[in-house]
Amino acid sequence: MARTVGIGHQDFETIRKGRYFYIDKTRFIKEWWERGDRVSLITRPRRFGKTLNISMLEQFFSANYADRGDLFSDLVIWKDTNYRQLQGTYPVISLSFANIKEDNYITARRKICQILSNIYSKNNFLLEKNILDKKEKKYFEDVTVDMDDVTATLSIYQLSLYLSKYYGKKVIILLDEYDTPMQEAYVNGYWNDLAGFIRNLFNSAFKENPYLERAIMTGITRISKESIFSDLNNLEVITTTSEEYADAFGFTEAEVFAALDEFGLTDKAQEVKLWYDGFTFGRLTDIYNPWSIINYLSKKKAGLYWANTSSNRLIGKLLQEGNREVKKAFEGLLNGHHLITPIDEQIVYDQLDTNEWAIWGLLLASGYLKVVSFESYEEIENDFDDAKYELDLTNLEVRRMFGQLIKGWFAESRADYNDFIKALLLNDLKAMNVYMNRVSSEMFSYFDTGKKPSIQEPERFYHGFVLGLIVELADRYIITSNRESGFGRYDVMLEPKKPTDDAMILEFKVQDTENEAELFDTVKAALEQIDEKDYASILVSKGILPDKIRKYGFAFCKKTVLIGS
Repeated sequence: MARTVGIGHQDFETIRKGRYFYIDKTRFIKEWWERGDRVSLITRPRRFGKTLNISMLEQFFSANYADRGDLFSDLVIWKDTNYRQLQGTYPVISLSFANIKEDNYITARRKICQILSNIYSKNNFLLEKNILDKKEKKYFEDVTVDMDDVTATLSIYQLSLYLSKYYGKKVIILLDEYDTPMQEAYVNGYWNDLAGFIRNLFNSAFKENPYLERAIMTGITRISKESIFSDLNNLEVITTTSEEYADAFGFTEAEVFAALDEFGLTDKAQEVKLWYDGFTFGRLTDIYNPWSIINYLSKKKAGLYWANTSSNRLIGKLLQEGNREVKKAFEGLLNGHHLITPIDEQIVYDQLDTNEWAIWGLLLASGYLKVVSFESYEEIENDFDDAKYELDLTNLEVRRMFGQLIKGWFAESRADYNDFIKALLLNDLKAMNVYMNRVSSEMFSYFDTGKKPSIQEPERFYHGFVLGLIVELADRYIITSNRESGFGRYDVMLEPKKPTDDAMILEFKVQDTENEAELFDTVKAALEQIDEKDYASILVSKGILPDKIRKYGFAFCKKTVLIGS
């Protein structure tokens, strides 16, 4: 009989006592402990079992769970006698920053202080024992939601001291989702304030802490050492490209197929693979997202489960505001092409606007891209080159998520945008002009977020518009974009998938007011460029007749657009 699938449980004890569906990951306990790293930072995409594994580690090591071997009795870790003796023998400080998603620094700091205060409240028994002196007791009572920075940033360090005094052993510190508040700080513009506070907290807890035995931090991204880990030279970083702990987070294909067998869904294996396979950790391929699989087992149908568990605001911001090369590369990914690029896994949030490699590194760490292949350093011919990765969208769920994300860009002008698409398909030039001007009026300001808006706004609008075309018309057209040397020379081609549909060439030009008195002159120049450069020859060579190729010139003057053919 198949086990019960419990959706949303992230507490190890709850899952084990309720006998809910669970895939044994307790080998991770032994693997981590025997590596001996003092402080480990493990990055994995969201909903990949990080919180559950942190809960598992706490309940295995914590003295608060002494004599709770029943939670592990039929699992892999319990087969090792040495680890049976280790269970429940350490003081553990466990905390999570998962819920710190504030839009300002003051509230974010206050919530962190509340979390730290709650941990002290859980250890109130220390005040009742003859362990702390008067000064230590005074400090203990000063740890409140309103504490000052010095008290707050030393709180984990001090609690480590107090617990080690009581238990006679150094502490294990577990911090889940360490980077959630940092991502929110970047999106909402208070990065520098929060980075300083977190840097001091982490330095005292993880570096200058003689009472620390081991520590694990989990998160989605590897934030740069300079940002919040300065002087933390004892940090071992395990990212999605690392070999360590490759099968400890997420489900392997063997585990997924066994689960499908258990739930009578063996015949759905290929559907599940198409939708949810594709994650790669180190050299281990065919990793599946646990959240999607558990929901599929429960609902027995495919859907956007993992993609809909977050607002994806940071990813949307980076793509929306990204430069033309970012959008150009993303166009290729949406069209089924692979991206070959170096990546920067060490995220410097305040440089994301200018560092394309960091954007791809963030998308990879977040699970939206997968590694198809990579170049080892032994294969690099030039000593000064960077290793390149071949990247692709992870799977069908991710591809459809990005479709929804891009459609969301046009939400405020959705009706007009849809009407423009309909007019384009019908070759209704008058309606195209009406609706395109309405769309551009709404969307220019949306995409015009660069540091030089007067220069960037037409280009940013153009790229967002092309991504929208790809999402809306992907079922009928192969959409490609040729970017020669600037916005004035760009064109878009729509190659029909059905012989009954017309092909289209769209040429975009910004009005040159010195040489083009009216927008009509700019339209004329765009149409002449299509003919002069013989763009249609590419389509004709594929068997499309010249009278089945439509040509449009789009002329821009600020937010005003004129389309001609």
